[in-house]
Amino acid sequence: MRSAAAVAIFASASYGANTQPVSSQATAGTPDDFGKVISPFVAQNCALCHNEKLKTAGLNLVGYTTTAAMLKDRAEWEKVVSKLESGEMPPKGLPRPNPEDIKAVTSWIEDQFAIADKNAKPDPGHLVAHRLNRAEYNNTIRDLLAVHFKPSSEFPADDSGYGFDNIGDVLTVSPVLTEKYLTAAEQIAVQAIPAAKTGEAGLPESYKRIFVCGHGPGEHTKECARTDLAHLAQLAYRRPVTEDEVKHLTRLVVRAQHAGLPFDQAMRVGVEAILCSPNFLFRIERDPSPSDPTPHPISDYELASRLSYFLWSSMPDAQLFQLAEEKRLNNPEVLEAQVQRMLKDSRSAALVDNFAGQWLEFRNLDLIHPDKKKFPAYTPKLRKEMVTETRMFVGGIIQEDRSVLDLIDGDYSYMNEDLAKFYGIQGVTGDDFRRVSLDGTERSGVLTQASILTVTSYPTRTSPVLRGKWILENFLNSPPPPPPPGVGSLDTKGAATTGTMRQQMEKHRADPICAGCHTRMDPLGFALENYNAIGQWRDKEGQFPIDASGSMPNGKKFNGSNELKAYLKSNPDAFAACLTEKLMTYALGRGVEDYDRLAERQIVRNMGAQDYRFSALVLGIVDSMPFRMGRGDLGSQEGRSE
Repeated sequence: MRSAAAVAIFASASYGANTQPVSSQATAGTPDDFGKVISPFVAQNCALCHNEKLKTAGLNLVGYTTTAAMLKDRAEWEKVVSKLESGEMPPKGLPRPNPEDIKAVTSWIEDQFAIADKNAKPDPGHLVAHRLNRAEYNNTIRDLLAVHFKPSSEFPADDSGYGFDNIGDVLTVSPVLTEKYLTAAEQIAVQAIPAAKTGEAGLPESYKRIFVCGHGPGEHTKECARTDLAHLAQLAYRRPVTEDEVKHLTRLVVRAQHAGLPFDQAMRVGVEAILCSPNFLFRIERDPSPSDPTPHPISDYELASRLSYFLWSSMPDAQLFQLAEEKRLNNPEVLEAQVQRMLKDSRSAALVDNFAGQWLEFRNLDLIHPDKKKFPAYTPKLRKEMVTETRMFVGGIIQEDRSVLDLIDGDYSYMNEDLAKFYGIQGVTGDDFRRVSLDGTERSGVLTQASILTVTSYPTRTSPVLRGKWILENFLNSPPPPPPPGVGSLDTKGAATTGTMRQQMEKHRADPICAGCHTRMDPLGFALENYNAIGQWRDKEGQFPIDASGSMPNGKKFNGSNELKAYLKSNPDAFAACLTEKLMTYALGRGVEDYDRLAERQIVRNMGAQDYRFSALVLGIVDSMPFRMGRGDLGSQEGRSE
């Protein structure tokens, strides 16, 4: 370990460090103050590792001499700010700057970011044609045709990006998927238009959805095909259809009739054609001027689709279509009323399953198989109950418009008798789930729910690393880098007789290659060690008492899950910013870029002013430039900065 004297000599001799306290120099100034504010701080505290020769973590901070250069590599400097504020840098063992110096430097950098954002050319980003993923396909078929089987269960799994499976860039179409679309369309058409005799009563809802002409089997006229197909195509394509599109679909039905099919069966051909059309399978937004980078409001129909697939993972309903047709959906008051209505609709459960299920990862619980000998209490029934608890907890926040901070430490949950007994909570009887107070228990929020604790464990043991990594990624938006190649795994054979998991981890953390990331992850995970690999409370691991204390690189200490949650909640904007970026990514179907940061920060500010209510988050996203506006495809990052 290098001494403090060596650091000072190296920095002063090689980089001409100013020996005056940085806090006396790092005052508010103009963007030209980089050499006065940042360079001396870097020379004193960062140059030893982040210089031209070493480039630790691939970063040469000494090479930056102007604010313009810093802003050009903003992502790197945002990491610098984050690591300084968290106390991760300079690393443990090296002299630490005064807190006042860190505050002065990080505030100055953030001020420059704010100035750059204010002066930046507005850019809402560009969305590619977005294929419906499997959940969206099933839901759209359900709402379009009232067909309730799930045809996409036979489709290949959707690829994921940024943690979600609704990212347009990765939702490609393979030959196998094309075949599945054809087969599914045929099956859906048969189920939606069953064989029926003339005038038969009791026709399914799907038949009524298709044949809006109002005629029953054997009673259709020549105009029925055109009327019915035009209506169905408009709903399926989520926009007005052209005369040519209607003519093409009608010709297919007429040809099928000429081939000898009865009208109803010939109409199946038209339905299949609609369901196999790119206009149905993709959400396609058409820029008025594809090569024009000027931001413009998206059409009301496009906004209706963005809204419905964001909140419902499905197509717009009749009310959204009506408002789009009247060109009223872009009205802010109308839009807010629709968001409030849609959040209260039962279809907003899609946000729980498809957003929260992926963000919090409880959707992966089916893939987790705890060791049956070590954890006999874990059964398929218990697994289902674990998921139900988390679904109802998140759903309650959405439906009741509660604070998103309840996700950290909400003092209530939902459980039935079995799950309550599993948790050791008295007074809950019966199979029905109901809201239960957690006052006086060791549980609150999602971090101590069994679904989360199980999905962040190994089959035979807990994992402070997995749990700490989960918190960094999903609550703090600060994921650690992948482990370096060649790093061995933890040897847990005999751990119960030789020491706790924490004691095993202490040996692992002694490796300097591992220590950097583990100093961030492990304390967060250690605080949850009182919960075993399926989420049950324990005071001991084997014969050894649990030590659930932790200390973060910035010196913050906590002991156990309650103090951990208090630590997380002490900076609510950090959690709100993480959740905002996750939900924006999901809502837009693309990654959040630098030009989205201004909107993201505004959303977080507005949330704080409204007690962090869930609706404030959703309304902030819906009202933002990235959600309500579009532009042509610039084709390159260079074009964005012009």
